[in-house]
Amino acid sequence: MNILRVLLFPFACLYGLITQIRNKFFDWHILPSESFDMPVISVGNLSYGGTGKTPHIEYLVRLLEKEFKTATLSRGYGRKSKGFVMANEFSSFHEIGDEPLQYQQKFENIKVAVDECRRRGIKILHNSNHELDCILLDDAFQHRYVKPGLSILLTDFHKLYVNDYPIPTGTLRERRKGAKRADIIIVTKTNSVLSPITKRRIANLIKPRKNQTLYFSHIKYGSKISLTNFTETPEKKKYNTIILFTGIANSYPLQEHLRNFCSELIVLDFPDHHKYNEKDLEKIKTTYLDVFSKNKIIFTTEKDAMRLIKTNLFEEIKDLPIFYIPIEIKFHLGGEKGFNKQIVDYVKKNKRNGRVHSETS
Repeated sequence: MNILRVLLFPFACLYGLITQIRNKFFDWHILPSESFDMPVISVGNLSYGGTGKTPHIEYLVRLLEKEFKTATLSRGYGRKSKGFVMANEFSSFHEIGDEPLQYQQKFENIKVAVDECRRRGIKILHNSNHELDCILLDDAFQHRYVKPGLSILLTDFHKLYVNDYPIPTGTLRERRKGAKRADIIIVTKTNSVLSPITKRRIANLIKPRKNQTLYFSHIKYGSKISLTNFTETPEKKKYNTIILFTGIANSYPLQEHLRNFCSELIVLDFPDHHKYNEKDLEKIKTTYLDVFSKNKIIFTTEKDAMRLIKTNLFEEIKDLPIFYIPIEIKFHLGGEKGFNKQIVDYVKKNKRNGRVHSETS
């Protein structure tokens, strides 16, 4: 730890103690934790962002949507609306947030909803969709007012929660021991090739409990998609310069991926869930124009693209060659078969017909 982190360590201890007391209040039933008579799967993490929740939610959607009536429920971070909102084809980032908009844009056969009160959101979703089989909760590991039937905890391979500290010294939202609430732990953003030795080393660090299953996943990048209807003729495989702008917690995997396709990578980093404005777009445009080469291109993430489409800002960039790369996750070492079976078996066993019944524990 550097000197600043050492100086902040007492505050991290205090923050960790406060979150531990809060968790104990739920464990002792002083604060209510509500469970539901239907499959509710939570995907979250112990740290502040950057572990890959969105592609893992999308993986679950692809796994479940053909056989089960599925919905996603998010807080809708960054939206201007309040309360429960059901997404539709006309929804914008300002109404539902970037991640829910991404789900809405990509999947036609699911329900996408946002509500800062997850309990209320679950009840509204089920009571208005009586055939609903499963709800996926996005970023809800610390939302203990809901007790999910299955809890999935994600941790970044390059920054495992077992090596991290509570904020402000580290990035943890609570103490490491909170991981005991998870049924499944996934080590994300690993290398595409993962040796059995590395797998054992990580498993020995995490030390999953007997009731917990440990999996390893990595990112698979898709083909680039034009954000601005800019078409390359012919499509190029190598550029002199790539300009990457992102407003996500960790862009380092995408940076490493793009370095394979250019001689120079210029990175413009914005805060996580950043709301772009005219000044930001002017900076992006100026950076692009200042590059002394015709063989250049602009990339961003799919999540950032959601914050630009259906907004007035789109006119500012419509003539620029801006592309985004959709991503998916893949499991290592035969983990896909085991993970899929665990999820599908849980949903099949616990799905219910009719009106939802809740229990407060």
